[in-house]
Amino acid sequence: MVDVKVPSVGESISEVTIASWLKKDGDMVKLDEPICSIESDKATLEISAPKAGKLKILSQEGETVAIGTKVAEVDETATAGASSAPSASAPAAKAEPKQETKASGDKNFPSPSAAKILAEKGVDSASVQGSGKDGRITKADAMSSSAAPASAAAPSDLKSLAQQTISSSFSREIRREKMSGLRKTIANRLVTAKNTTAMLTTFNEVDMSAVMEIRKKYKDAFKEKHGVGLGFMSFFTKACTAALKQFPAVNGMIDGTDLVYHNYADVGVAVSTPRGLVVPVIRNAESMSLAQIELKIIELATRARDGKLTIDEMQNGTFTITNGGIFGSMLSTPIINIPQSAILGMHNIVERPVAVNGQVVIRPIMYLALSYDHRIIDGRESVSFLKAVKEMLEDPSRLLLDL
Repeated sequence: MVDVKVPSVGESISEVTIASWLKKDGDMVKLDEPICSIESDKATLEISAPKAGKLKILSQEGETVAIGTKVAEVDETATAGASSAPSASAPAAKAEPKQETKASGDKNFPSPSAAKILAEKGVDSASVQGSGKDGRITKADAMSSSAAPASAAAPSDLKSLAQQTISSSFSREIRREKMSGLRKTIANRLVTAKNTTAMLTTFNEVDMSAVMEIRKKYKDAFKEKHGVGLGFMSFFTKACTAALKQFPAVNGMIDGTDLVYHNYADVGVAVSTPRGLVVPVIRNAESMSLAQIELKIIELATRARDGKLTIDEMQNGTFTITNGGIFGSMLSTPIINIPQSAILGMHNIVERPVAVNGQVVIRPIMYLALSYDHRIIDGRESVSFLKAVKEMLEDPSRLLLDL
């Protein structure tokens, strides 16, 4: 028997949860075949079979186990043929044909077409007088039938009917499930961010006309050359990295009594997954092209939704962007992703009336929100940073000219 143990998944992680078994107890497994999915407080990982053989599961789904715990065994002496041998049980008996509740010669027995009509009308066949042979209910009988009028219900019957009506729409039941490791981590980090930072939010709006015009004009050529669509996230990422160069405090963080500034921009992009919100990081986003950013975002988002992100891919970001607009959010105050000092919130694009050169025109407008830690970022810097992002998006040529 070969032991299957929980591997180390990070220096700060001492336990994991058995998320799901990809194989059943007694299944034959191949060498390096994924057999189990484990969930830490930061990511979901898979455990592979150390040998080929028959699997014996020792820990159940949902169980929390320490790193190094033996969760299964593989019997490498078993052969694949043993598990695939035909069952010794007798073959299942052929199912007998379904017996009709009424014989075809009984009175009030409907024909197939008549039965369908009566069912649609909610009419009991026993209340219909058949005109066919031996009292058989014909299609014409069913067409001319009508449901019997409801009799006056007693008060107790009305109460029962009301309870049935309520229970068909609502339920007084509750459902309780254990909080996942990832959800617990998200909860703890959000509370810590609220309690340990002097968090404020500043807002602005951006006219997305220029970016949308560029996308409309070049989207086909861009996709043909780079194999990826031209989205909004790449424009926002480039605008933010350019603005971070102008305002390094927004890209910094507090470490004890020190202020740490970064000469690079590792931008985290918040991704919603079935398990919760994760923030994979685009390394050195300041030196990447729009196409490279789009490709990286798709790669990280796909890995996030498949639960295949590694710990390293979600650590040590310097700034974060979150897009609540994809869910229809008009305005929000995002919470800082500690130990970072700022996060930019994108929202939905709505056509709004705005004044341009003294004239009221309709433009696609997005509200932006920048939440920041006032301990390291002053109000002037936060407002100026957001204004710089706005100006670069409204005039993307500034990105080319580094203005």
